[in-house]
Amino acid sequence: MTGAAWRAGLDHLAPKEAELLLGTSLSRRFASLPMWLNHPANVAGFYGVLVALALLLPYRVSFGDAIWWPTWIFHASLLIASCMLLGFASLIIARFSKRAPVAPPRTVLYSMPFVGLAVLGGNITGLFSMPPALVWFLLLLPGPLYVHLSWAPRWRMLCRLEDGKDPFEEVGIEPEEPETDMEAIVDTDDDLKDVLDTILSEEE
Repeated sequence: MTGAAWRAGLDHLAPKEAELLLGTSLSRRFASLPMWLNHPANVAGFYGVLVALALLLPYRVSFGDAIWWPTWIFHASLLIASCMLLGFASLIIARFSKRAPVAPPRTVLYSMPFVGLAVLGGNITGLFSMPPALVWFLLLLPGPLYVHLSWAPRWRMLCRLEDGKDPFEEVGIEPEEPETDMEAIVDTDDDLKDVLDTILSEEE
């Protein structure tokens, strides 16, 4: 199903609720896809595919003239499967916790894969030696963490909206601040109050 089914329900939401439901630019891109395609497991698996492709060159360099692609395929399969399983787990947790989406720390999150590749390159070239677990942690964490914090709760809410249910049921969001009326502004601004008094006295 496309996003048209749930987009019709956005008209019945407050602006703050619609903004929370759609999220930032990355989440909006995923939301534009069909619901079966932007499933949290698929989004996490897509991140695994990107990381696996980024590992092609390091694996080729590290193995030299030896046959390297079977090892790359094995590790890439493990990486993609792990990401997809973490995406499924995040969706299950989101369905039980019913929490609102949280914006992940994008500066840290976006830089971690590049740091992981740099550490991997340092290990391959012998510049330094870092534990392989640290390399895999840096490479693996960003995608599943984004899905866990932001996309899995948001996807659950989009599914509820698509089914005609209230996506914010049992989801706590801060109420919108009421707009300050003109009388309150005038009462707190002495200069503006003097100007209005002058205008009113001239009209009389």
